[in-house]
Amino acid sequence: MTDASHGLDRIDLRILKVLQADGRISNLKLAEAVALSPTAVLARTQRLQREGYILGYEARLNPLMLGRGMLVFVEVLLDRTTPNVFNEFKAAVQVRDEILECHMVAGGFDYLIKTRMADMAAFRQFAGNVLWQLPGVRETRTYAVMEEVKDSQRLPV
Repeated sequence: MTDASHGLDRIDLRILKVLQADGRISNLKLAEAVALSPTAVLARTQRLQREGYILGYEARLNPLMLGRGMLVFVEVLLDRTTPNVFNEFKAAVQVRDEILECHMVAGGFDYLIKTRMADMAAFRQFAGNVLWQLPGVRETRTYAVMEEVKDSQRLPV
């Protein structure tokens, strides 16, 4: 059975699901989980990486333990919406480690930024020294998260 839109069969999808749950699983345990030989699983995993289904592996760090417990989303409205302003803004965002995610969105503003700070004082400093200094920023709206209800990077496969 092949997923026609993606060229993946049910074993490929099972491999992806298991790896999302545990990116450090050994090839032997992964083979057991999907009922294939270790050689076949390794070949499939390498193909999934080569074809771009698997982008990489990383450790999920605890932001509370690292002094980044406050999650903040920021809507950004640019003063002009010309290609060079977008490009300057995107380039400036790329080099800021404090900005975890930045998405161009449709709607009443241009970008949505996700960041993590130690506390509101740290965010205020970031806003003044970094955020409001980004190219083309006209207006921002800030949303400090009171409770993280769900935080997952896992895609349904």
